[in-house]
Amino acid sequence: MKPGRFITFEGPEGSGKSTHIRRLARRLRRCGLRVLVTREPGGTPTGERIRELLQHGPGGRALAPETELLLFAASRAQLVRQVIRPALRRGLWVLCDRFTDATRAYQGGGRGLDASWIESLARTVHGDLSPDLTLLLDLPVDVGLRRARARAGAAADRFEGETLQFFERVRATYLALAEREPQRFRVLDATLPPVALTEAALAALRELPGFDRCR
Repeated sequence: MKPGRFITFEGPEGSGKSTHIRRLARRLRRCGLRVLVTREPGGTPTGERIRELLQHGPGGRALAPETELLLFAASRAQLVRQVIRPALRRGLWVLCDRFTDATRAYQGGGRGLDASWIESLARTVHGDLSPDLTLLLDLPVDVGLRRARARAGAAADRFEGETLQFFERVRATYLALAEREPQRFRVLDATLPPVALTEAALAALRELPGFDRCR
């Protein structure tokens, strides 16, 4: 059995990650690949309850940054053990909406939490598991926030209510991560039309060793 692939999608609010993951998953399935789509936080019953607390729970706005970080780590630990590692062992392509890079960007860059603590938690939660490819859907912060807030309306989550400066720090951290690991990251222009962005994502996938489908 060929080993599975682990592809993560990152980006700030309004970048369209969920939409483009679904589009890419359909294309890969048409090419005969077995694909699993999941998300963070969430992806398991435990993770989905944590997601609700982090994004919409009545006590969510009072969460300390350290509590927020630990809740994300708890959701990720469950997802890795229950979903991601078993799927990869079965040879599936796992497409995940956010992973540890989101913690580095939001809790590290955005909240200012210590990077060494974040990396220690990452080693505890998923050890040597790292994405084969990370697609960073990048766009200007003001554009992303307009998209996200227009989509959410009154149902905007706790993060969508953060300041412009918070999201500027998040974006800067994402771009710094991509610059530091160019072999893993591909930065895609999230202002492109959907079809063009899907094609750009497929082009990035074709760079993976042994990937000769979806030509």
